[in-house]
Amino acid sequence: MEIIGERINGMFKDIKEAIIAQDKTAIQEWAIKQTENGANWLDVNTGASAADQFAAMKWLIETIQEVVDTPLCLDSTNYDLIEEGLKLCKKPALINSCHADRYKIERVFPMAIQYNAKVIGLAMSETSGIPKNADDRVALAMELVAAADEFGLPLQDLYIDPLILPVNVAQDHPVEAMETIRQIKFLSDPPAKTVVGLSNVSQKCNNRKLINRTMLAMLMACGLDAAIVDANDDELMDTAAAARILMNKEIYCDSYADLFKSKKI
Repeated sequence: MEIIGERINGMFKDIKEAIIAQDKTAIQEWAIKQTENGANWLDVNTGASAADQFAAMKWLIETIQEVVDTPLCLDSTNYDLIEEGLKLCKKPALINSCHADRYKIERVFPMAIQYNAKVIGLAMSETSGIPKNADDRVALAMELVAAADEFGLPLQDLYIDPLILPVNVAQDHPVEAMETIRQIKFLSDPPAKTVVGLSNVSQKCNNRKLINRTMLAMLMACGLDAAIVDANDDELMDTAAAARILMNKEIYCDSYADLFKSKKI
């Protein structure tokens, strides 16, 4: 299970203020804390407040890489911005993200290959939006898988996100997302990987952490490979570790939770 730490994002107040003030303290603290608690990737999003998005992305990447060597997940809808970020990454990065629209695929997949990056592909398009049912999501996932084969992007470098909306406004979506993940595993050999932005499911809900960790365990049972999460939510991380044991993905030992966070497994 790959953990993508969500916290270095300009939508969070402390990160927004740090970017505006060019203050490295909060950025580096979150980079270290997420890495030490088991994050395999660090999501990097400048947010909308930076006057110069390119300068902000460059500063964030350089600031993070001063203190950790954790691979980065570059998060933006501006692909020119992502490409500039890819040039600065010391380790191969993860591109977050690409819709299943042809013109976006043509921009992102060759870029990923050029910079040895991986790609998060979204099971949505401009014409369909986010489909309500699993069959329509799987059809879009199949387009992403076919495009990966066409462009020469290794399928293990493609992470398909079935997309989850908040359960308080779209209660039927989590079930459809779970079914989508199950079916994606049968689209190719080897299969593409799967990923979700976990925190979306609990937006504006009561007891968000409970919903998040329950959803994570259910998705993992369906074959989920990665999740963008709060890597410093200890109960959520422990849930992921326990799920790995219960699914017979790791050999049981009494310190399984600590080993999961230390990336020794």
